[in-house]
This record gives sequence, C-alpha cells and structure tokens, in this order.
Amino acid sequence: MNDFDFLVGTWDVVNRRLRKRLVGSDDWDVFPGHATHHFRAFDGGVNVDEITFPTLGYSGLSVRLYDPGTGLWSIQWAASAPPVRLEPPVFGRFTDGVGEFEGDDTHEGTPIRVRFRWDGITDTTARWTQAFSTDGGSTWETNWTMDFTRTGR
Repeated sequence: MNDFDFLVGTWDVVNRRLRKRLVGSDDWDVFPGHATHHFRAFDGGVNVDEITFPTLGYSGLSVRLYDPGTGLWSIQWAASAPPVRLEPPVFGRFTDGVGEFEGDDTHEGTPIRVRFRWDGITDTTARWTQAFSTDGGSTWETNWTMDFTRTGR
C-alpha cells in the first residue's frame, strides 16, 4: 500500500521519448522535467504527482489508487495539452522492487497494450518507462523513459 511513497518530494527528470511510435523509429527527443508529489491519502493508498515539461509548455498528472482487496494499483495519466482527459488506466503491482502495470488503449486508432514500469528505485533515483505492444504483449516497443533524481523531500 505504500509502494509509491518513494515519490514523496521533488525531482528533476530527464525524459527520452520516441518522436514517432510503432513505426520502427530510433529518433528520440530528450527534454527536462520537474516532478512534485502533491498528495498522499488513505495511508499511502492514494497519491498524486505532477510533472512539468518546461521546454514543451505543458504538464502531466498521475493519479494512483491502491485496491487492498486485489493488491493492485490503478494508474491514470492526464496532460494539460489538449485534449485534456484521463487516459485509460493501467493495473499492476510491485514485485521485488519493480512495479509493472498494464492496460489497454489505442494509439492513432490502433488497439495497443500499454506497460508502465518503475525500477532503479533508491533514496535519490528512480526510473519510469512506457512501452506499447500491438500483439497483446508478445513484443514491446519502449517509447518513453523518465530518469528521476531527487532534489528535495
């Protein structure tokens, strides 16, 4: 239930994102971000953080809810860039310090499986990756990584 307590505080974030997804591209954008954990409730079972992308002119928000009955987290993402909406949730859990979360979505009209992964978690660092699959999870294309470095608590 306290799996995401490591995010409490502020972070500098190095983002690396594929310019074009699901086309076999290896052309990446690298840009900065700043993350702040804003809200924690229900003894850690709910938490919200925001990340700003100063060079892109928008920010994003993650909402995480823990279900003690199933032991699963649901995670939803929203960005301030239009269209502003909560993306479909991914679901999962942490095992041996690594969090894996999957869900269904679409990318440019194509049904996809989405995977978020949290790993490399220490007192001062963490890594988040996003990958898409068009074949039900048999193969994955990582399209966004975020490397977090703590700046404050």
